[in-house]
Amino acid sequence: MTCDLFILAGEPSGDLHGAALIEKLLKLDPTLRIHAVAGPRMREYPIHCVERMENLAVMGFTDVITAIPKIGRLFFSLRRKILACAPKAVITIDYPGFNLRLQRSLSKQNYPGKQIHYICPTVWAWGKKRIKLMAQHLNLGLSILPFEPTCFRHTPLKMEYVGHPLTSAVSNHIANPHFLTKYGFSSSDKILALFPGSRQKEIERNLPLMLHAASELQKLDPTLRIAISQSTIAPSDTYDLMKHAHLALAKSGTVTLELALHKTPTVVQFAIKPIDVFLATKVFKINIPYYSLPNLILQEEAFPELFGPNLTSSTLLQKAEDLWFDEDKRTASKKSCDKLWNILGSQDASLCAAVKIVELTSRT
Repeated sequence: MTCDLFILAGEPSGDLHGAALIEKLLKLDPTLRIHAVAGPRMREYPIHCVERMENLAVMGFTDVITAIPKIGRLFFSLRRKILACAPKAVITIDYPGFNLRLQRSLSKQNYPGKQIHYICPTVWAWGKKRIKLMAQHLNLGLSILPFEPTCFRHTPLKMEYVGHPLTSAVSNHIANPHFLTKYGFSSSDKILALFPGSRQKEIERNLPLMLHAASELQKLDPTLRIAISQSTIAPSDTYDLMKHAHLALAKSGTVTLELALHKTPTVVQFAIKPIDVFLATKVFKINIPYYSLPNLILQEEAFPELFGPNLTSSTLLQKAEDLWFDEDKRTASKKSCDKLWNILGSQDASLCAAVKIVELTSRT
């Protein structure tokens, strides 16, 4: 069975981006025949799912080791299916360990179509060898961080910034006018929002420090009310929590960019073990000026960061106290967030990516 495009997502975030991309592709051309390794969100669209994304998802070192035979079989099975259906383009989404190897393998098999990778791996932090690999085997890279294309300037690969999907998500969010009353807040309450992470280990490492800082800060300001994302506040109300929060304490990750786009002053924390610090700095040679996405994009400290040994109960409390009470620091943080909007732009990343894919494949 032939197809026009083959799209591969290997994890939930890729499924989310893949679904948005498929929606825009089909709006541009409803006749497109799309085959995919698809998660539940992608499977909601009229595509042919050749493999369920869930069959690729593995977590943890032990799981990866035991899953190697299964993943190997899937790798070669997918390669056969792609070569058999002869799509105009293969679009891999994130998941670089698997996807970039597949793209390289397709090149060695003389696959004649275009090869596209959506969401650039973090070659600016580590894994710089992937730059050469991508330049050798890809026809187009689609980036969601504005500084990433510069990593490829010395290569023939066209890496294009298409915008960040979160700008559309935040812009299009419809606020719930009853959010405060729904959770028993009054208009005079000041909300301290805690975002300890979603995985059990993340919560165990981050939440106790956050709760200690919150309780101490509450002693200094009795109007402070504590709200915990995905615990005291439902996941569907996360953006309303961000909008109404006076301050957030957040585990590093995508959530920090969402908070920055809501212009919510935030203290970012990295509760990791000393061995992880050693591996990051000495083994993987990660040497970047900032670790949270807003600061990386801006190349300045919009949000204070507490990393590894610098993260203690006292340092977290001090940074939180500064941003809670000091209006000059709060204003400076919000101005940096304004700049972030200007840098990221307001374009719809999924639509922009879809347009570039259609343009490239229409020339074949």
